[in-house]
Amino acid sequence: MTAQAPPALPSRTLGVRGPAVSALGFGGAPLGDLYAPLDDDAAIATALAALDAGVTLVDTSPLYGRGLSEHRVGTALRRRPDVPVVLSTKVGRVFAPAPGGVLRTEGYAGGLPHEGRFDYSYDGAMRSVEQSMLRLGVASLDVALIHDIDPWTHGEAAAARQREALAGAWRALVDLKAQRVVRAIGIGVNDADVCERFAREADLDCVMLAGRYSLLEQPALDRFLPLAQARGIGVMAGGVYNSGILATGPVEGARYNYRPAPPDVLSRVAAIERVCASHGVVLAHAALAFVLGHPAVSSVVLGAVSPDEVRRNVAAFRAPVPAGLWRDLKAERLLRDDVPVPA
Repeated sequence: MTAQAPPALPSRTLGVRGPAVSALGFGGAPLGDLYAPLDDDAAIATALAALDAGVTLVDTSPLYGRGLSEHRVGTALRRRPDVPVVLSTKVGRVFAPAPGGVLRTEGYAGGLPHEGRFDYSYDGAMRSVEQSMLRLGVASLDVALIHDIDPWTHGEAAAARQREALAGAWRALVDLKAQRVVRAIGIGVNDADVCERFAREADLDCVMLAGRYSLLEQPALDRFLPLAQARGIGVMAGGVYNSGILATGPVEGARYNYRPAPPDVLSRVAAIERVCASHGVVLAHAALAFVLGHPAVSSVVLGAVSPDEVRRNVAAFRAPVPAGLWRDLKAERLLRDDVPVPA
């Protein structure tokens, strides 16, 4: 008996001008040896598992393992040449060989022996796109995002970096889109205020926003997400577990925003988890479903380090969540009354 193919993942248009993408995307940061080295075969098998599960949005970046993630994603794509994929990567850094050793690993335990430097100029963005296409083995990109122009990365220099990007990298992406080298352009950051600024100053097709719209906190709700909805900007939501705590729950060592979770966060997550448990819902399943309840969100992007983790992510995505859960979270003031929830 021939095994049946899994049911297709639902898709949404990435904003009003972007391509259709699976509502569950695959994030390539772990394929760059994030926190721990990952065997090549395991990394490629993980990306293939996402493609075989029906994921059509694959997001990566030169930052992830200093180009290693792009290499591995490109290998997976060549092994599935007939699978339709919306491929997203980023600009803002350029890389060169580092024969003397890499000085700035930026959290990646392995990766390629290349050194990166920030470059948000016009020429820097053009060079970054060319480098990415060579690593990925493609002649064009579906999505290109200006990466890490937020205070998380640059501190007090963030405003200057944003001006540099608007004057340089953004113009490069506009030109590449006009030349049909790139289909959709935007930014990828961890800050909702930066998304709002660029949405007002540049004609964004889409954004990747990490961590600022989750079951735990929704700072993007008041200004950026309504603006994105009004202007037809597609939102790819990353970091929906807030670096882990919404996946693990408030356990010892739980991480929030890449650091050990403080007591107030642990307490709030524990309260959310109790409400989830009263409905028989796993916390991580609720966290995933919640983000897709906002009409501006086109896709939730999750990383993985193994095919089994990909399959767990897909199962979590498909898990039903009763409407009563959202009502009870609002009744206990764990969600705002006006926050949109899944139908």
